[in-house]
Amino acid sequence: MPLPPLATLRAFEAAARHLSFKRAASELAVTPTAISHQVRLLEDTLGVRLFDRKPRQVTLTPAGQELYPTLRDGFAGFSAVIDRVRARKSQRGLTVSVLASFAAKWLLPRLAGFQAAHPDIHMRLHTSAEAVDLKSGMADAAVRYGRGPFPGMVVQTLFADRFAPVCSPMLNIRHPGDLRNHALLHLEWLRPDDVTPTWSRWCKLAGVDGVDLAAGLSFSDDTHAIQAAIAGQGVVLASSEMVQSELESGVLVQPFGPVIEGHYYHLIHTGKSSNLAEIEAFGAWLASEITNTQSA
Repeated sequence: MPLPPLATLRAFEAAARHLSFKRAASELAVTPTAISHQVRLLEDTLGVRLFDRKPRQVTLTPAGQELYPTLRDGFAGFSAVIDRVRARKSQRGLTVSVLASFAAKWLLPRLAGFQAAHPDIHMRLHTSAEAVDLKSGMADAAVRYGRGPFPGMVVQTLFADRFAPVCSPMLNIRHPGDLRNHALLHLEWLRPDDVTPTWSRWCKLAGVDGVDLAAGLSFSDDTHAIQAAIAGQGVVLASSEMVQSELESGVLVQPFGPVIEGHYYHLIHTGKSSNLAEIEAFGAWLASEITNTQSA
């Protein structure tokens, strides 16, 4: 069934709430005559009287008393929803592209701190192994791992990655030579270079020979390699930053060195985003978290 015009319902609701055409007119910024006209139009549409009109007072008829509570609650509901929508629109947003492993092992365990410090910033993480074109607008900023450079970007260098052998204490590995008797877990890097933390590079630095460098499982996601190491399936060259909680809890151990250096993590953005203030807030928080981690 078609509803009466919204303006007539709004005028009636205000007049019924105030029991005054004059006060309703003041609230809606129209004249009392306009309120009277809208109410009369609603009465004609419904075919019933809604008000008893007296020289200086109006009162609701039984039909008006029946209609008013539903309209009152309806307009109150409209107002509440509109307020929530407006609040979400005004809330600042920030989309950051990150590696899934960095998100899972480093960022997410700490992210509640950023949200507590900046409750007005709605954070969205975009996880991808491939670099996202920030000029496309898919993300406002990105945490990238690598050597760089990042031409045309504003770059905030975060921290250097370091890698060392880690494994389950169940394997009872004590010395580098023990690797000859255990499986090695390998990470598949998208763009390997001379800084890529491979077992070949580590064994050369450690002076260990006789290790079967080709054997063992390979993983495209280092979080899976870490889980395999926890399960006792072998030894993995893992980022010290990515296994910090596992080392602290004792489910993984670093039985020996050496530690080899990897690339750096960087926060990058175009410098032209409309969310520049949010990016800078996120960058400042990252710097603070890194300082706290390194001083702990």
